[in-house]
Amino acid sequence: MSLESVLSARLGAAFAAVAGEPVDPVLRRSQRADFQADGALRLARTLKKPPRDVALAVLGHDPLEDLCSDVTVAGPGFVNLTLREDVLSTMVAEMAGGERFGLDAVEAQTVVVDYSAPNAAKEMHVGHLRSTIIGDAIARLLEWLGHRVIRQNHLGDWGTPFGMLIEHLVDTGAGADSSVGELSDFYRAARRKFDADEEFRERSRRRVVALQSGDAATRELWHVVVARSLGYFAEIYDRLDVTLKHSDVAGESLYQDQLGPVAAELERLGLLRESDGAQCVFPAGFTNRDGDPLPLIVRKADGGYGYDTTDLAAIRHRILDLKATRLLYVVGTPQRQHFQMIFQAAREAGWLTDGVRAEHVGFGSVLGMDGKMLRTRAGENVTLATLLDEAVARAAAKVRELGADIDVDAVAPAVGIGAVKYADLAADRMRDYTFDYDRMLAFDGNTGPYLQYAHARTRSILRRAEAEPGAVTVAGPAERELALALLGLPTVVTEVATSLEPHRLCAYLYGLAGAFTAFYERCPVLRAEPEVRASRLALCALTARVLAFGLGLLGIAAPERM
Repeated sequence: MSLESVLSARLGAAFAAVAGEPVDPVLRRSQRADFQADGALRLARTLKKPPRDVALAVLGHDPLEDLCSDVTVAGPGFVNLTLREDVLSTMVAEMAGGERFGLDAVEAQTVVVDYSAPNAAKEMHVGHLRSTIIGDAIARLLEWLGHRVIRQNHLGDWGTPFGMLIEHLVDTGAGADSSVGELSDFYRAARRKFDADEEFRERSRRRVVALQSGDAATRELWHVVVARSLGYFAEIYDRLDVTLKHSDVAGESLYQDQLGPVAAELERLGLLRESDGAQCVFPAGFTNRDGDPLPLIVRKADGGYGYDTTDLAAIRHRILDLKATRLLYVVGTPQRQHFQMIFQAAREAGWLTDGVRAEHVGFGSVLGMDGKMLRTRAGENVTLATLLDEAVARAAAKVRELGADIDVDAVAPAVGIGAVKYADLAADRMRDYTFDYDRMLAFDGNTGPYLQYAHARTRSILRRAEAEPGAVTVAGPAERELALALLGLPTVVTEVATSLEPHRLCAYLYGLAGAFTAFYERCPVLRAEPEVRASRLALCALTARVLAFGLGLLGIAAPERM
């Protein structure tokens, strides 16, 4: 059990003894002690007693002498807890001796994580950055905890635009073995032709019909466009060190054969209603400004199907076929209402039951230095490839400034791309953030390079040591703070698994790096007496492991040398 869970369990039992029912001790870190429990203030209102009296009664049931060197009641009823050094030493040693850092086994769930979802025949741009990075960090963390994670890359690979793209492929003299060239240029050329040429527009519409009806030649050309796109996406994912694979692709095309049956099932359940010739579901609780119910269009007036039907088919497939018990949709906040409506419709259809949890994992936008959406000077979306190239080039210059004897070509991609990913993940995902190369590539502050450098420093100490790490003996303020920071890992990982907020893990790692820096400055390691040196080396070794582990959960490399 983690340190906080041990304290919470012991205090919780004592509070329950006083209250006669379970009570949350409201435990948190404190600047006045190691931890502070505020539960007495809330319980006092229920018992109609002074909070200090309640706090003293709690400690009367369990003074925590085996865990704490000092337990006091402060102010109106705060319980301040200072841990014994031998307890900290034992718990740090146990954490260092295990592979899972003191994290308890979880009751495994089947978790579907829907993220990234670029459009075929288009280059990935900065708008795809957050879904890809946040979704991958969440998938990594849940998978490490022991859940069965099913990644779903809901590729935009179907619909009206593909009639235009396939017809343009035909006009360029392409065959099944052709390349579509640069994706964005290809798409723009097809779009210009579609907008200017009525005959081409008509051919494109007929091609959509042929695609949807299963015409073999059209499907073959469609595969050319999609295959080229998948190859390009794989290159970007590889550069970003994102865990999405080809087998994780579950694009819109996957559900085309299910759209008719889904519509028929909704009709059989009595959920379809006609609106302006279209067949719609009106999920309960959603209205427009005038109070009129909002629809999900299941079947259009022309008999076709759109995104709403595809998303309904997808959630049905994920629950009934993939057996998901938790569904995570990592999609920008503007889509929040859409997914809430999809979830409600799925409940009304009987697919989304109490045993399955569906969550929209929203996020804000990436802004430029002018406070507006990040774009090129020409007003176009910044491609991910361009953005990553610039980050790596700037990182190489930064690494050279360190003057260290390292392989810049090997380290610069880890630092540059790690900086981009960390800057995104360190921001509260619900808020917009400003993309600033100078700030994200700094070697101080809450940045990826700072954490990578802290890890490299720990590894440097261990390389230069002439002795192996030994038994941990926590003594002194700097060692206490580092030990407490290390022991906080299980709590934050567990919290992030629930909140799906990677910035909390980033904040923890930044705090740990700060605690290590203070320890390094105040506590000589290599020049200490042998027994003390062995203990401090053990703290360095565990810090290195935890930093590398935490960065790994975020999908960020931890170089050995910097």
